[in-house]
Amino acid sequence: MSVRIVTDSTCDLPKETIARYDIRVVPLYINVGKQGFLDGIDLTREEFYNRLPTFPAHPTTAAPSPLKFRAMYDALADEDATQVLSIHISSALSAVLDTAQIGARETQSVPVTVFDSRQLSLGTGFLVETAAKLAAEGRTVGEIIPALNAQIKRSRVFAALDTLEFLKRSGRMNGVIASFGTLLQLKPILTMYDGKPGAERVRTRERATQRLLEMLHEVGALERVAIVHTNAPTRVAELRAHAAHLLPSEVIATDITPVIGAHIGPGAVGFAVVSKQ
Repeated sequence: MSVRIVTDSTCDLPKETIARYDIRVVPLYINVGKQGFLDGIDLTREEFYNRLPTFPAHPTTAAPSPLKFRAMYDALADEDATQVLSIHISSALSAVLDTAQIGARETQSVPVTVFDSRQLSLGTGFLVETAAKLAAEGRTVGEIIPALNAQIKRSRVFAALDTLEFLKRSGRMNGVIASFGTLLQLKPILTMYDGKPGAERVRTRERATQRLLEMLHEVGALERVAIVHTNAPTRVAELRAHAAHLLPSEVIATDITPVIGAHIGPGAVGFAVVSKQ
């Protein structure tokens, strides 16, 4: 039995991991005015973040159509897949899961199970990697899903934003609150755990870094950890240095997908973690 893994471009997995396990990635759309880009294909992440403050219109994002998912599932069936497990960004944050489910229901060529990661960025990506490893070992979808559900309970993503301005521009928060926050120079910390987004407010960048370290310490022993950021290499270096006593020697740092970055803006930095069992 051949189980194949599908995800979307918000998973933020390194290209090497995607290639190693032959994971199939369906890109989301980033729209700037009348111009549309496929996430990760038509526009590099560095280019997106460099251009974000000067775009004539604030970018919007969109999920792929059910047809795109059905085409991917049918292509895998043509490659002799006997089951497909399609793992996506939390349904609390995006319509991707809904369109994938429609595509799955319309697929006749292979059984497709659509799974809500209840996470974002590498919180989703680490789940996708776990699924791909288990599939490579010959596990069925029925055997993989319990492992993913257990990992969800151990997965967290938390990041400090440099500004509230882009949340305001994207319409993802009340404009009055955004103006109030900018006035006070708040540095919000956004969190994601088990499908529930949350937020904390701190007053300075220094306090934001301190709070990220406190949250990392609270996780305890780590099974997986990565630094996630929105084109913030200087802040990554600072955070890595401050957190050195809590981190293993090798920790990847990855740019968060522009699909999320369009809403949180450049300069954000934080962690995606999976605690040990």
